Amino acid sequence: MHILRLTLILFGSYQVVHAGTVDRGGPCSLANNRLQTGTYQFWSECNSVSFCSEEGVCVAKRCRSDDFPFGYPQGSDDVPPKCAHGEFCPDEGSDCQPLLPVGSQCQLNRDDQCEAPPNFRELADKSGRGLNFNGSVCLNNVCRWAEVTLGAPCVVENTPYIAYGVSGEFIDIVSRGNCKLGLYCDSGAKVCMTNKLLGESCTADKECDSWNCLSTGVCGVTAATPHEFGVWVYILVGLGIIGGMGGTLIGLFITHRKQRDLERAKRAQYWREQNAFHQNLMQMRETARASILSLPNQRGYSARSSDFSEDTPINQSAGPKSSGLRHYVADDGSSEFDDSLMMQPGNSGNMEGRRF
Repeated sequence: MHILRLTLILFGSYQVVHAGTVDRGGPCSLANNRLQTGTYQFWSECNSVSFCSEEGVCVAKRCRSDDFPFGYPQGSDDVPPKCAHGEFCPDEGSDCQPLLPVGSQCQLNRDDQCEAPPNFRELADKSGRGLNFNGSVCLNNVCRWAEVTLGAPCVVENTPYIAYGVSGEFIDIVSRGNCKLGLYCDSGAKVCMTNKLLGESCTADKECDSWNCLSTGVCGVTAATPHEFGVWVYILVGLGIIGGMGGTLIGLFITHRKQRDLERAKRAQYWREQNAFHQNLMQMRETARASILSLPNQRGYSARSSDFSEDTPINQSAGPKSSGLRHYVADDGSSEFDDSLMMQPGNSGNMEGRRF
């Protein structure tokens, strides 16, 4: 349910942020320019590649502050130029303007719109946390220099942003001040205090030198600190990978070997059955042959001997010689053989046309 709600909120905010759809030449109103609630993103009725001019017409942007501005296709020739040194481009993208002196009105979080102090090299933030820009900071829409020392009065700006997590929506307050590096502006006392070290109690990220106040209420290491592991971890990981690969190969080998043994046993059984079948056929053939050869013929001669030699002429006029098996019928007591006869060679002519 929380995930669905979070998704709907994100889609709704996406439509609101990108609601400016008026193309170049379309009508607009400067009164509708504003910062979006929760994100403080600049919004106007014009689309992302144009701004609302004083004449109430959307015109093409004339400058940019980002290296890769939103809304322009890759390789487009319509991308406006960046401002020269000593100038800045406002959120509207109207025209490049000179840097603002201390005490001038500036836009939210646009520290780059303010003029740098003479000792900007000493005051400039090089940590990448956005504490200031060349020693200048825009607090409560006023340009200031981040040069207030320890114990001196300071100015603080608390901006609540809407953030989203697994449990739903929550408020993330970003607090900034005009103290020098290594100090923070206490929201209650409104004076600059020394940043706290690791393990000291804290109530906000700005109080910690690491800019990371843990949920336990103490300063932790910076969120950008890389996690380092001992050599033994890499050894265990390597052994685990090698062991996993070896176990997989061994398992596949054992499985395939069992399959091969099973198929080999099936083939061996098949060939044994075929061999036994062949032997049975040969045995039946020999038995049948022996039975045929052992039967006496109708003339009283043995089937293994012959009255004729190779030189004895064969009487071609004689009829075909009949086999004893074809004319021998036995009575086994069944009614089907009540009319069975023991045929003799001499009676073969009288039996023509009868059916057995």
